[in-house]
Amino acid sequence: MGGEYVLDQLDMVINTRKVVAIRIGQRHNISCTPLNVLSGDLISWADELRYIGVIVLRFRVFKCSLSHARKLFYRSANAIVGEIGRSASELVVLQLIISKCIPVILYGLEACSLTKSDLPSRTL
Repeated sequence: MGGEYVLDQLDMVINTRKVVAIRIGQRHNISCTPLNVLSGDLISWADELRYIGVIVLRFRVFKCSLSHARKLFYRSANAIVGEIGRSASELVVLQLIISKCIPVILYGLEACSLTKSDLPSRTL
């Protein structure tokens, strides 16, 4: 008995507007037909999915995208600097960025295996 039949017995339905499928592994680039569910709707295949704020990519190995987290980090850091600007000391601004912005970029990072391109470059 499949999982979808159990959900049907519990009177729970799959919201196909919010559900996508991705492939991870050697055959990640193979195109597939959409998946049928009991209600007759289709689940489409996607290049990325978002699960609890972490964006998982369709790739040869399990890989997460950090671009959304970086964008949110810079948005919140710019909001802090733009709001208090020069009216507060550098230590106050830095402490606000550490307490409010760093958790945004670190969220879900332990689920991702980082590559060299994901790490910041340190060129002198």
